[in-house]
Amino acid sequence: MPVPVGSFQSGPSCFDRMKMGFMIGFCVGMASGALFGGFSALRYGMRGRELATNVGKTMIQGGGTFGTFMAIGTGIRC
Repeated sequence: MPVPVGSFQSGPSCFDRMKMGFMIGFCVGMASGALFGGFSALRYGMRGRELATNVGKTMIQGGGTFGTFMAIGTGIRC
């Protein structure tokens, strides 16, 4: 059976793949930042607002870093 002309499906663009790589990396980095930042802050004896601020900052930093590297790696593969 012949393939109809003009009815092919294209995959996501390279930029869409890089966005998805960043988002996946950001989520993984946030999870690891919560674990490592939480244990580190508890080890230093932080409680309350200080604990939440420190863990939140660690989560954002970990997410941004890992997300950036995942986006770069995905861009290289395009």
